[in-house]
Amino acid sequence: MIDVNLIRQNPEAVRQRYLKRGKDIDFTDFLKLDEQRKTLIAEVEAMKAQRNKVSGDIPRLKKAGQDVSATIAEMKTLGDKISALDKKLNEVNEKSRDFLLRLPNLPDEDLLSGGKENNKPVKTFGQKPHFDFTPKDHVELAKSLGLIDYERGVKLAGNGSWIYTGMGARLEWALLNYFIDSHIQKGYTFMLPPYMLSYECGLTAGQFPKFEDDVYQIANGEGRKFMLPTAETALVNLYRDEILPESELPRKFFGYSACFRREAGSYRSEERGMIRGHQFNKVELFQYTTPDKSDEAFEEMVNMACGLVEGLGLHYQLSKLAAGDCSDSMARTYDIEIYIPSMDIYKEVSSASNARDYQARRGNMRYRKDADKKPDFMHTLNASGLATSRVFPALLEQNQNADGSVTIPEVLRKYMGGLEKLIPVKK
Repeated sequence: MIDVNLIRQNPEAVRQRYLKRGKDIDFTDFLKLDEQRKTLIAEVEAMKAQRNKVSGDIPRLKKAGQDVSATIAEMKTLGDKISALDKKLNEVNEKSRDFLLRLPNLPDEDLLSGGKENNKPVKTFGQKPHFDFTPKDHVELAKSLGLIDYERGVKLAGNGSWIYTGMGARLEWALLNYFIDSHIQKGYTFMLPPYMLSYECGLTAGQFPKFEDDVYQIANGEGRKFMLPTAETALVNLYRDEILPESELPRKFFGYSACFRREAGSYRSEERGMIRGHQFNKVELFQYTTPDKSDEAFEEMVNMACGLVEGLGLHYQLSKLAAGDCSDSMARTYDIEIYIPSMDIYKEVSSASNARDYQARRGNMRYRKDADKKPDFMHTLNASGLATSRVFPALLEQNQNADGSVTIPEVLRKYMGGLEKLIPVKK
């Protein structure tokens, strides 16, 4: 959540920041509620102070032989008033918190206003591949090479599902091994998070309460649990309600997980195959850092994600997202968009984002510079490093040959037993 003091001090400035996202938020009712909260706190504290004072006097008055029955009755009445005000204050606090939890992050000042139409490519790697033969799309290639069984995937789990088979499973695992080894070499700690998470994890990540319907919720579980949509949702909760010494920051992690998303809506022809699915594999980078190192951490993670695609030799572009296209939890985002020849479009394979202190405030995650100083909120950052469900199709399509084979990128060959090409299977 954002710092509530920003709203109290200059609600119009905050409103203008949100307008860059295309959201016009009226703070009038919230500010009235906030004033009511302050009044209630003052009243309750005054009453409690009075009760404490009088309650402390009662034993002395009793000892002096005075009749304190009226005073005790008065304190009981006061106690009832305090209970009623405490209940009212809790209700006001809950309404205020719910309002704040539903607010998106404030976009960074340098972002353009608007949505996708204002996203700007800031880097391009390689050239669009040109073929002197009629190229196939990734679905045709995956079938002819015996890599993916789409039909039985749908039979097992419905639309948006597939099965990696044989060399397809090995290629998928080779990609994951390549990502994992690269991140370990950069000094990031490997994590394997649980796939079932508690409601508090989604709340801290900023996905709940607004986007609860986007995840698979688990019926009859212990408490409110859901299947993680990305390892970020787990990694951002590692230090929830903790205070770390500044000397231990930054903390750098990456996690592998299968990701589960409802992806509501119809499947367009351009999203056939693996482009859009309910379950996919992803390696996620994550950092906890101090505010002064936040921008440096962001650049590092963007470069790491870009380096993975470049290592595969695949053509892509890096785009800086406009404020309205950043997810609600993020202050800034760069997308790595890989080229899919059969579609002649770029599809996102990694989002690198800086949440600033938005998630840390939701999860009460802080750091302390000196033992005698008040703790401050950390900054949290994440980047896909990478999701395979669009890298796999791009790899097949960009590296296909006239004979129907696909050249395996050199960095993956050690994970494929030295194999250099995928050859069509004989039927």
